Amino acid sequence: MISEELKIAIEASIEAGKQIMKVYNTADFGIEYKKDDSPLTVADKKAHNIIMEYLTETDIPVLSEEGRNITYEEREEWEKFWLVDPLDGTKEFIKRNDEFTVNIALIEKSTPIAGVVYVPATKSVYYADKNGSFMVENVRSANNIEMQAVKLPITDLRTDFVVVGSRSHMSSETKEYIDRLDRKGKPLKVVSKGSSLKICLVAEGKADCYPRLGLTMEWDTAAGHAIALFAGKTVLEYPTMTSLKYNKENLLNPYFIVQ
Repeated sequence: MISEELKIAIEASIEAGKQIMKVYNTADFGIEYKKDDSPLTVADKKAHNIIMEYLTETDIPVLSEEGRNITYEEREEWEKFWLVDPLDGTKEFIKRNDEFTVNIALIEKSTPIAGVVYVPATKSVYYADKNGSFMVENVRSANNIEMQAVKLPITDLRTDFVVVGSRSHMSSETKEYIDRLDRKGKPLKVVSKGSSLKICLVAEGKADCYPRLGLTMEWDTAAGHAIALFAGKTVLEYPTMTSLKYNKENLLNPYFIVQ
């Protein structure tokens, strides 16, 4: 049974996705650049506003990439909070390659306890909580979603060892890590993907490993982390191989491995 909180998050992601696609199908994305030179579009802002409207109903605080700057002194008091990336993969959105997502995670005591990754271009949704991880294709609403859901991981009789790499941010350290991997005697196949879809591929069983030896923020990974975690996968800091944590004073993630 999907909790009311998770149902609200799924509905929020779907509605945000509708607004994202409206912008996606226009000629002008209204692109701006943040202080770190990362792009920001009208779609990011519209998605953020819609998600905030939905999540406000839960009375749980929200930390969003496009929201106000919240100090660590305020955040560290939160037992539970929503961690949101309204449009993950803005570069993929601008390139019009469909590999962008809406990420909403529920964090409790530094660990994801639920998550939603919605893919607006394909209307696919991944969601997870203590009951497991699931995927639904061509979703229209959160109502009766469980009737269409497929539990993850899905058995995949692959003969190769699949590693997922970033579409736009593949670092030299990641390439070196891939070269050193134990492939269990299988031929290596490297698949490039944008956004949190990389983590979802491992959760789904379509990939064996996603090494990210490069910069990411907490909102980039939290929802996908939940999908992987409740599909029986691990998301570990590298090289310590301890669980990736959230709501740190510095919201920058360390290097990590999903497997």
